[in-house]
Amino acid sequence: MTDLDTDLIVFDGTCIFCSGFARFMARYDRKARFRFVTAQSEKGRVLYNHYGLDPDLMETNIVIVDGVAHVKMAAFAAAVRAIGWPWRLFAVLGYIPQPLSDWLYDRIARNRYLFGRRKCILPSEDLRGRIVD
Repeated sequence: MTDLDTDLIVFDGTCIFCSGFARFMARYDRKARFRFVTAQSEKGRVLYNHYGLDPDLMETNIVIVDGVAHVKMAAFAAAVRAIGWPWRLFAVLGYIPQPLSDWLYDRIARNRYLFGRRKCILPSEDLRGRIVD
């Protein structure tokens, strides 16, 4: 689907939670395993469509690890599992039954702009160098 040979995180660049997650991952991904794509970019929209998601809603990040795409809470769990200790401890969230974790994730996603601004602060130095357009 892409010309990338690394793992990938597709995130909503205007959501404070999503962009904060991307900044967190860029900072603590010591091996620079992940590259990043904003959901608003052409490549991000193509990836959303490819995985059967609505690119206009952007209600989840997409985390691709070892060629497998993860969404919602499973995406978060896969991402922290991939960056190692101590962050992989949070991968336990991936064991919440999917109907419950999806319900919780969807409530936050649908209201994410109520919690924070719609305009992302500038990406960190760690993140800026790893964004793929």
